[in-house]
Amino acid sequence: MLIAGFPAGAFQTNCYVVAPAAGEECVIVDPGQDAVDGVDELLREHRLKPVAVVLTHGHLDHVWSVAPVCGARDIPAWIHPDDRDLLSDPAKGWSDTSAQLFGGITLSEPDDVKELSDGAVLKLAGLELVVDHTPGHTRGSVSFRLPEDEIMFSGDLLFAGSIGRTDLPGGDYPTILRSLAAKCLPLPDETIVLPGHGPQTTIGRERATNPYLKAFSDDLASGEGAPHAGPTRGI
Repeated sequence: MLIAGFPAGAFQTNCYVVAPAAGEECVIVDPGQDAVDGVDELLREHRLKPVAVVLTHGHLDHVWSVAPVCGARDIPAWIHPDDRDLLSDPAKGWSDTSAQLFGGITLSEPDDVKELSDGAVLKLAGLELVVDHTPGHTRGSVSFRLPEDEIMFSGDLLFAGSIGRTDLPGGDYPTILRSLAAKCLPLPDETIVLPGHGPQTTIGRERATNPYLKAFSDDLASGEGAPHAGPTRGI
């Protein structure tokens, strides 16, 4: 398994390329702001041929470069239908403050857009990516898993020490907690989490130290309700 990545643009959004090995086909995850050159460099370095872009959600910092990346290689982009409108109208995912900062930015859909669904298994580039619909950060947020390798691309659902913010349009705190409980807590401790921002972590580390997952586990054990913990992250 080959997984390589880099933090793209001002938002430092993690963009990944995933392949069975060097010299083979690959999938690109979340090409954000100014990601084109970084993607091209990884493809050259590892002699990879991309067959698709997969998107964890539709926020600007994760989809900024999806149209040029797809267009240059004539490949499709996969996104959940609840976030598809953000590909061409990113302002729908912004707060009023963000709209002032990023007003005037225009994006377009790639020529070929395919829609993700919960539980789907994408067979791409010799990989089998399991799709988990994980709303809460946005309505159409998803995570991707490689179950045999115990790897999760969590997008802005789960970070090292935090979770995705829920105060932007389409975000909802109780919903993201349900997503964490349903899609993260059942995973093995050894599962490697590759998030949308920041360093990689593991489910076991987050279960033990992340104030949200730890509080959730403690509250479930005590019979209490949803946890209330520290700050969240994401655009």
